[in-house]
Amino acid sequence: MAETVPHKLRSDAQDNRDRILAAARSLYAEHGLEVTMRQVARRAGVGPATLYRRFPARQVLLEAVFADELRACRSIVAEGSADPDPWRGLTSVVERISVLNVGNQGFVDAFMGEYPRADAFTEHRTEMLTMLGGLARRAQASGQLRADFVLDDLVLVLLAGRGLAATPSARTVVAARRFAALAVEAFRASGANEPLPRPASLAGHLARTGEGLRVGGR
Repeated sequence: MAETVPHKLRSDAQDNRDRILAAARSLYAEHGLEVTMRQVARRAGVGPATLYRRFPARQVLLEAVFADELRACRSIVAEGSADPDPWRGLTSVVERISVLNVGNQGFVDAFMGEYPRADAFTEHRTEMLTMLGGLARRAQASGQLRADFVLDDLVLVLLAGRGLAATPSARTVVAARRFAALAVEAFRASGANEPLPRPASLAGHLARTGEGLRVGGR
């Protein structure tokens, strides 16, 4: 009998953790980072003490909830950066990231720095933006990406894409792909390109430093 009690306690603890993560994923995906820890506990059917015992700080919960999205995002950018055709790599990143983000408002908020104390997101943003900066420079050098593109433009697409979360769930992926295709066409180098207004300076604050994030000589 004594041997079964610790096993049951461990089993209960794992069940509580799984329920908390499932509840947090659902709430953050639906409502973004405005969700409180108390709301997560209520959705999971556990008390606040149980929640804080498993996840003593909000950033710990966020990093656990979005671990899969962080891995998926890193994989998408790494694969795009490794493509020998930089334009194809960049367009793949735009489409795949748009589709990844459309179903999870909370992950986009976390990536955009809505909760900057989460170190995993700070490191992730810096790494991703640095890789994307290199990919964009290669695409510009190939003549396929417009010369006045800057990383702020890609961040702008991510910000605008958050609005797609309001579309009916059955259409979000289709809408995300269409939106990404329109963005890609705007990025494409062409003799018909008109000069753009000055960039909105969005990328620099997402990383620890702006070093290595400049594109197109800016």
